[in-house]
Amino acid sequence: MLIGELAERVGTSTRTLRYYEQHGLVQARRSTNGYRVYDETELHVVRKIRALLETGFDLADIRPFVTCLRDGNDSGDVCPDSVAVLRRKLDEVDDALARLSAVRDQLHIQLTDAMTTRRPPACEFT
Repeated sequence: MLIGELAERVGTSTRTLRYYEQHGLVQARRSTNGYRVYDETELHVVRKIRALLETGFDLADIRPFVTCLRDGNDSGDVCPDSVAVLRRKLDEVDDALARLSAVRDQLHIQLTDAMTTRRPPACEFT
């Protein structure tokens, strides 16, 4: 399929596909007239790339998943390098959640203290 058809089938732009290609994530053959030609494998690869980007992965993180797919696996998640990236990303998310939880707890304490103070406020609460 040509670049326009691939872009339409995965819901992205041709510019984005060329960007992925520049980063070595998407592979195209060149026809005799120089057009990029993609096979069905690239459809699966681009869908995986887009799903990972939407989840918060960056292009460097995505490379092991693409390699795993190119090695013939049905999923890019099953290879050791992909699993390592998933574990690292999960640790990052857990750390972020812990930080947000601490911020939430501190805000709750501050709000509780503000609402239960015994002295009359200089301003009105709404």
